[in-house]
Amino acid sequence: MAACGPGVRLGNWEEDECLEKDRLRDFMHKRERGELLIQKINKLQDTLLKKIQLSVSKDGFLHFGDTVMLLNPDNKSSVESHPGVCGSLTLAISLDEIPMYSAKSLHAPCGVGGVKSVDPVGRNTFCILSVDGDAVGEPIRFGQNFGLGTTGGFSDQMLYLASDHKSFTRSAKKSYLQQVFLTDELSHLTCWQASFLDPQLRLEYEGFPVPANSKMIITHCHTNRSLAVPRKFWTRSYFGKEYEVICHTYLDSHKAEEDKNYWEIVTGNPSDEDGTVIDRPNLHQGRIRKNEFCEET
Repeated sequence: MAACGPGVRLGNWEEDECLEKDRLRDFMHKRERGELLIQKINKLQDTLLKKIQLSVSKDGFLHFGDTVMLLNPDNKSSVESHPGVCGSLTLAISLDEIPMYSAKSLHAPCGVGGVKSVDPVGRNTFCILSVDGDAVGEPIRFGQNFGLGTTGGFSDQMLYLASDHKSFTRSAKKSYLQQVFLTDELSHLTCWQASFLDPQLRLEYEGFPVPANSKMIITHCHTNRSLAVPRKFWTRSYFGKEYEVICHTYLDSHKAEEDKNYWEIVTGNPSDEDGTVIDRPNLHQGRIRKNEFCEET
């Protein structure tokens, strides 16, 4: 029996060759139409990391229709308890499984996380929405319901920040507390309120406009629990390390919220189109006096 040389074909070589040609044609066709997974990921990344210009507050207050960032400010207690988690964190869209998403839209429900980036981009900017019929441009007041929507850089899609009571099948992945997520439906689960930081003055400030770029408490209306970043729970997403954002009210011995519940709603820098107010030097974020509210109202 003659030995087989290197040029001798064995088995179903013709079928294998046809299958290889079909795979190549399919690959070329998808590449031309931009349907390859790597192409979708690159387009999605470009969209979510697209620079966004924040709204500029001319009177120092927040208004319906403003484009803002939600920032959990840096603080001494978090540095002492979690030394590796220093710096401010912003609320952002979190992508755990890239194949679930296309280049043109995000699938709800979608996760959120706290990220160290404080540059306004598609994934960490939100629009303040009215849920009671208030007009765009009207100031938001302490104790008033509002919504937070993000387009994620997409012009034809908006997701809404939401939360719901925890259950056996629905809770945060790491802390097992009340989860926060993004949904595509406006409902009672997407309603939030801003509360004055000092609980002893909270009732006095009820109904006054909410100042921009100042510390406050953001509470979920349906569950009456406050938005928080514990900073000791983190996960890995497509964009890297992100800290878990939940709804849970952390109280100290004086029955006041801890800094895990502190938030600043950041607006744009009037002297820099691409910057934020937190980028401005010597920014004083002291307590706003009540008579200042009265002058504006």
